[in-house]
Amino acid sequence: MKKSVVLLLTQCLLLLHVASLQAQNRKMNMADYEKRKMEFIMKEAGLTKAEADKYFPLNSELTQKKFELHKLHRDKVQRIKDNSNISDEEYRRLLDDDVEVKLREAALDKLYAPKFEKVLTPEKLYRAQQAEKSFIQKEVTNFRSEQGNSRR
Repeated sequence: MKKSVVLLLTQCLLLLHVASLQAQNRKMNMADYEKRKMEFIMKEAGLTKAEADKYFPLNSELTQKKFELHKLHRDKVQRIKDNSNISDEEYRRLLDDDVEVKLREAALDKLYAPKFEKVLTPEKLYRAQQAEKSFIQKEVTNFRSEQGNSRR
């Protein structure tokens, strides 16, 4: 189940990045996106309002922490990319930093796992994670489709 959580949250971060790019090209209504995501997850996972009220703030907190981790890494990558003469040592540091981000992300997952287990049953937690993964995949697919159509 931990691998599912890591995969799901990685996809969340990817979607946040895609949403950031999307917002640059056309203003995406993040409040609308979050509302649609929560409604989809509630329906697919069969969450009650009380469960959702506990689950979503915790999920948002974890996602934000992971986003911040990845933002720091992206900033480092950008600084190196801005340098036209990149040494092997700088590439090595990037690779090491990438592994460190993944380890820190896994540590966050481990830290939050018992918190999630206090608010949802294992079945509902699994279903919520799968629903979020499905929602994100659909959003990314829609975004790519819209990008492809706008280039034509």
